Amino acid sequence: MEDSTQFRNTGIKRILLAAKYSMHGLSAALKNEAAFRQEALLSLVLIAVAIWLQPGFVAFCLLVGSLFLVMIVELLNTGIETAIDYQSMKIHPMAKLAKDFGSAAVFISFLNLSLVWGFYLWDRFG
Repeated sequence: MEDSTQFRNTGIKRILLAAKYSMHGLSAALKNEAAFRQEALLSLVLIAVAIWLQPGFVAFCLLVGSLFLVMIVELLNTGIETAIDYQSMKIHPMAKLAKDFGSAAVFISFLNLSLVWGFYLWDRFG
């Protein structure tokens, strides 16, 4: 059996291709996923608010990081849903369970976002 690693891209070419594929994924998410578009818009608005609030470095990282976490989890959830839908559009209990787990992960990331921003604003203005 031949070593398949000889055909894999390495070095800078691998990094450039990975960046290209990532941009394709982000573009597809913005084009096809309303939830991701809404989260991206929310992130742009709240990043502007975070800059305006001028928190310290750590607080800024937590505020912005909680926004990125929501978008990361949404992309993973979309990947799960897309793979399941590709396999079959028929509703199967295990497929529903996988999609529900992904949805729950998005919900928890939003809960995290709400707590981080809520506690920061409470501490700052409360």
